[in-house]
Amino acid sequence: MSVTGVVAAYHTAMLHKSADELADLYAEDGLHEFPFGGLPPFKGREGVRAGYTMMWGAMEALVKEIRDVAIRRTTDPEVVVAEHETVVTVAGQELAVPGLLILRVRDGLIVHTRDYMDTSAIARVRAA
Repeated sequence: MSVTGVVAAYHTAMLHKSADELADLYAEDGLHEFPFGGLPPFKGREGVRAGYTMMWGAMEALVKEIRDVAIRRTTDPEVVVAEHETVVTVAGQELAVPGLLILRVRDGLIVHTRDYMDTSAIARVRAA
C-alpha cells in the first residue's frame, strides 16, 4: 500500500473506531507515540491494538467525520505528515479535535507514528 493509501486507511480506522483496522496497518514491531498526549507509547502491532481497544472502547464520542485533511510528503520517501480535524459527537454536542500525524511507512506498513493531538480539544470531549 502507498504512503497516502496508508493515511486513508488510518482515517477509515478512526471513523470506524476500529483498533483492529488500525493495528493491521502497523509493522509487527511498529511504534506509536503521543508526544503531547501524556500517554505511554504503544509498542508493536499488538500494543497498538490493545491501546486503541482500551482508548476507543472507553470513549463515548462517535466519530462523525475526518475533515481538513492535508497530506504533505517530505524529502524522506518513507515519511508523510497528515493534518486532520476529527469531528466527534458526544452528549449531543459536535466537537472538532485537530491533529497531526507524522508517519513512517516502510513496505506498506507503519513502522513509526508520532501522533499530535490538541489536548485542550480532547479535554472538551472528555468533559462533555
